[in-house]
Amino acid sequence: MGIQFYQRPKLDHPIMIVGWPGIGNIGIIAVNTLKGSLKAEEFGEIESWEFFYPQRVSIQEGLLEKLEFPTHKFYFCRLEKKDVVFLIGEEQPSEGERMYARGEKAYRMANLVLDAAVELGCQRVYTSGACVSMVHHQMKPKVVAVTSTERLREEVQGYPNTILMSDLARRGEGEGTITGLNGLLLAVAKKRGLEGLCLMGEIPDWLSGVLLPYPKAARAVLEVFGGILGVDIDLSLLEKLEKQIEEMIEGFYAKFPPETKEEYDQRKLVSQATSGTITVQAQIYVDDRFKKGGDEGGERPV
Repeated sequence: MGIQFYQRPKLDHPIMIVGWPGIGNIGIIAVNTLKGSLKAEEFGEIESWEFFYPQRVSIQEGLLEKLEFPTHKFYFCRLEKKDVVFLIGEEQPSEGERMYARGEKAYRMANLVLDAAVELGCQRVYTSGACVSMVHHQMKPKVVAVTSTERLREEVQGYPNTILMSDLARRGEGEGTITGLNGLLLAVAKKRGLEGLCLMGEIPDWLSGVLLPYPKAARAVLEVFGGILGVDIDLSLLEKLEKQIEEMIEGFYAKFPPETKEEYDQRKLVSQATSGTITVQAQIYVDDRFKKGGDEGGERPV
């Protein structure tokens, strides 16, 4: 179990961008779309059998051929401004009844990712996920950022449509937490001397427990990544998915009772990200078919 590189690309001061599934799959959609748009080339993987149960067992003519585990693959591309390494994982390690591992297993995975980053010469690591907020689904999601250094904090303040999570605390709304590997990787990176930055797209709180992707927030995150990298990103497939999901969400919204809809629509007056939870009355109008079960997931300001 460890890191396997099929080739050793020559990279000039690369950054690493990491994507895993989470709430609304915002981070993984953003990173996968960016990787595809830049036509990044696969060059390695983390052998992850120690972290996961097999996804499936392949059988040929009655004989077991192999066990298939969730993949964690490395990709690279060379850009005019900077070279980029991607790590895209199909799952985050789980632990017991928790959706995300918090102990030794999670630390081992984080350190394997950073071992690869250091070996490849990366000095900065980006993660991406969801920020559960009291935002209206018809508003453009903001990007909420958490950084590991003062220099990065100042840099983020120049990003469009972006707010620091620490700014939420200054308004008395709580500093927040980042669950799963998106937060842990930043903490371990800081301990190992690497810069870390998490970019989280807002998702309305009542949609955070729904088994639907939220591409609108992924698009907001991608706009920031495009500025960082100085590239145009092909959003054609994402736009199609966004339209489909918006139609479904509007269907949920239409079922809100008038008093709940009136309360909810007050969010349109809010100009910056906030945190909290919508009323129970609104939650019950989300179709049970789309609700998640189990432990809390993703990134959630408190």
